Formats: sequence, C-alpha cells, structure tokens
Amino acid sequence: MFVRKIGFISRTYRHINRYRQILSILFKYGFGDLIDQLNVGQYIEIGMQMVSRKRRENVEKLTRAERVRMALEELGPTFVKLGQILSSRPDLVPVEFIQELSKLQDNVPSFPFAQVKEIVEAELQTPLEDMYKEFSETPLAAASIGQVHRGRLKSGEDVVVKVQRPGIHATIEVDLEIMLHLAILIEKHVEEWGVHKPTRIVEEFSRSLGREIDYTIEASNTERFARQFTGNSSVYVPRIFGEASTRRILTMEYIDGIKASEIGKLDKGGFDRKLIASRGADLILEQVFEYGFFHGDPHPGNIFILPDNVVCYLDFGMMGRVDRRARENFADIVYAYVSRDESKIVDALLRVVEWDKEPDRRALEKDIGDFVESYLYKSLKELRIEDILYQILELITHHQLRLPPDMFLMVKALTQVEGLGLVLDPDFDMTEKATPYIKRLKLKRLSPKRIIGDFLDSGGDLVQLIKEIPGELRDITKQIKQGKIKIGFEHRGLENLVFEIDRSSNRVAFALVVASLVIGSSLIIRSDVGPFIFGFPILGLVGFSIAGIFGIWLLISILRSGRM
Repeated sequence: MFVRKIGFISRTYRHINRYRQILSILFKYGFGDLIDQLNVGQYIEIGMQMVSRKRRENVEKLTRAERVRMALEELGPTFVKLGQILSSRPDLVPVEFIQELSKLQDNVPSFPFAQVKEIVEAELQTPLEDMYKEFSETPLAAASIGQVHRGRLKSGEDVVVKVQRPGIHATIEVDLEIMLHLAILIEKHVEEWGVHKPTRIVEEFSRSLGREIDYTIEASNTERFARQFTGNSSVYVPRIFGEASTRRILTMEYIDGIKASEIGKLDKGGFDRKLIASRGADLILEQVFEYGFFHGDPHPGNIFILPDNVVCYLDFGMMGRVDRRARENFADIVYAYVSRDESKIVDALLRVVEWDKEPDRRALEKDIGDFVESYLYKSLKELRIEDILYQILELITHHQLRLPPDMFLMVKALTQVEGLGLVLDPDFDMTEKATPYIKRLKLKRLSPKRIIGDFLDSGGDLVQLIKEIPGELRDITKQIKQGKIKIGFEHRGLENLVFEIDRSSNRVAFALVVASLVIGSSLIIRSDVGPFIFGFPILGLVGFSIAGIFGIWLLISILRSGRM
C-alpha cells in the first residue's frame, strides 16, 4: 500500500479524531511517558481525564509487551494486523515482544449482509443470485480484514466466500499515515528506539498489509501450493473459483472437516492421531526442504482433518519462501548442533543472519558453546524447536544480529506443527522426523549432478562477467570524460616514510650547498681577487668559514640521529 506523511492538506478532521483516539488508548495502557517525549499530549487532554488512576495502576502491573498487545487489540484492525505481522519479524522488534504479539486475536463484529451483497455485486459486476444459487446472510467468521460466508455456486459446488470489509482501504490508509507520523517522531525524540527504525517498520508493514488485502495473491498462493502436492493423497488443498474471485472477494471450495486440535471429535470419528501428527510433520518438512514454499501460519485453526486422515490446509494469505542456500544453511546449523560443534554452528549461523556491524566471533562462539552445553545432557527427543528458537533469537539479538523474516517464519511454522503434533501424539518427536530431510539435503549438495551444476553455474556467471567487463569499462570511461566520476587517493600509515624522505632530501640539499660553498671559495682564493687579509681573499675565507660551520652542523645532526 501507498503510505504518505501527514501534511497540512491531509490533516483532516478524520485524521485528528483518529489521532486523538490512538493517543488516548496509548495513554490508557501506560505509555504516557512516550506521549510526553513525542510532545503530542495536547491531542488527548480529555482522554487523559477519562482514564482513572486505579485503571492505570492495574495496567502498570502488566509487562510492557502485554500492554502493547492489549493496546493493539483495542486500536482496531490495522493495528491488530501490525502486531500479527511483527510477531514474525524478529529483525524489526525486540525478542521479548514476539511471543506476546503471537497471542493477538481478531475480535471484531461482523458487518451487515446488505454491505456484503453490495460489495460482491460491485466486484463481480453481476447480481448476487446470478453467480450464487445460495448465499448465507450470517457469516461463518469475522476478522479484521474481512468476513466469511457460506454459499453455493450456480454450478452446484459448495463454497465459502471471503468478503473484504467496506471502507477498509480508507481506514488502513489513515492509520498508516498516523503510524508513519508517530514513527518519525519516535526516531527524532526517543533515542533508544532509533536502532529499530520505526519508520522502516511502518513501511515494511504497509507492503505486507498491501499483499494481504489483495485476495488475488492468496488465490495464486493456494494454486501454487496445490501444484506442489499433485498426486499426494495425504494432503488436500481447497479449489479456488477464479470466475467468482477478485481483489476484494475470494470464493473457494467449502471444506467439511474437523479442526486438527479437536481431539474429542477426532477420537469419536475413529481418526489415527499418530498418523495425522506424522503426516503433518512430513508435509511441513517437505514444503520447507523440498520446495522452499511453505504455509506460514499452520496453526490448528488453519488445518482440517478429512476422512482417511487426510490433512487439509486453509488460509493461504501468509506464505513463506526460502531459497536453496537458506535451506542448506539451516540444515548445517541443525547438523552442527547435533554434532556439538560450536565453530561450525557459528559458521553456518553467520551465513544466515544479517548485521550492520561485524560481530565478535570469539564472544559469539563462547555464547553458542554455553547454549549447546545447556542442552548437552538432553536427548534429541527432549528438545523442543520452540525453546531452542527463542533462546537463539535472544542470543543473536544480544550480538546485534538479525534473523531474516522468512527464515524466522520457517522455524516458527515448524514450531507450530511441532506443538500440534504433541497435542495429537504425546510421543511425537519433531527432531526425529526432520533428521532424514536434513541428511537428504546435505547428501544432495555432494551429489555429482549438483557439483557439476554448481560448477556450470559458476562458469556461466564468470563468462557473463567477462562479457560485461568491456561494457562496464566503457561506461566508466564515459562517466570520467563527462566529469561524473572523480577519483581521490588517500594514503594511510605512510606519514613516517614521508617524513624520513623529506629529511633525507633536506640533508642532501644541505650537503650540496656546503659543497658548493667549498668549491666556490676555493675558486675565489685561486683567482687572487681582493680585498685581502693575511694575503688571502676575504670573500674566499668567509665562504670557507660558512661551509665549515654548515658541515659541522650537518655532521652533528647525522650523528644525533644514529644513522651514518
């Protein structure tokens, strides 16, 4: 989405009212100190009076992360989405907030069916009854961005229709502009928040939210996900009906299944929970290690179980992508951890993380060693990916390193599936399930086909580079001729050498002057040119005297320097 700075023209009545509301809620949840620092308290004087002292005291007993989560929930859809997206972005927010923001829920009322009908007909450019034989007026669920209705197409297929909230674009746009304005003020006035770059957070959020409210992207994700598992009978992906889908509405196949977390219903239906847990793990591991395109939010509400223990994924709005190199680096970290090799863990970790300042490798190895030692006497079955993830996050944050968002989303998806697996099967072991995939990934790297492929890729890159060099040199030469490039040289550590050369050249010049005086004086004496003293030309004697004094001075200087 396009997010603008709040300026004089866009500071409308709607902006001011919403601005006041946002600041009042922040004050209500104990962020008055931040409001004071930003010098925006004048907008919420009335709101401050409405918050009782007792309420403030109760709120202040909560942690800062808890207060942030509660404030975001009360601030509405845009801010709830902000928190949900940030819960998977350890590169943007401190680690202690990640777990708390993961608890954010959409608790919003549904909007009237008359508006639903109006939106659907406007998007499809046809009367509702011409597209759908049936369309339930009561929504199945309501969320911050849209709500879901059940229906049936004219062709007879049972479907669910996701409809975007009316006016959600305008609401989000106003909130984003206010967010950006607050972020600019925070960067300017709150020094400790500067490292997290609040304006960057808002801009990243704006892009993520723009993708989420475009339902055509979700439809595309769903179809790509389905293609990955063509022929796999253990997984099912709902069909998308493109003729009844647009940017603001999404029509997909209705799934009549049981939520993966509803243990009682699964047992009553005779489902095999151990098999479901095993299939769920295999599916997420295959998505990550085989395809690099995976469901980014596989919580129990997004996984239904169908007859024959088939796993069905729902809601493809949040998807993750990791390339081959990232997958292999992650496998190296796990393999080195199992081998208890701190140096290899650090090598692999540094290939994964990002940083602004080169980390202290020795200190990082020491902390990694302490981390490994804390799990040394635990069996692999006792290890929990979630526990390891958050400890590693704290460790790398301490060293001012950042885990890329897709890498974090990948590990988070693995932890969600691990948690669900333990609910379904108390003996479930995610580490054991992951081991074959990691070994297979490492073996692929050593296969002759892969080595030859990498060699050919490198050779191709080299050939392409050689081809590009003449053109690049031509462009550089052209820019130099046009005066667009200026080259400056700066020497470092040569000051002593320059000084010594300068002193030596001065001595040589001084010696030449002395020699010239001696030779000149000798010629004057031989020429018998007066006036004379003691039978010798005065000018010649003066020249000899000056030459003698200069010569002795030069000799003393050389002797003092200790260099003959």
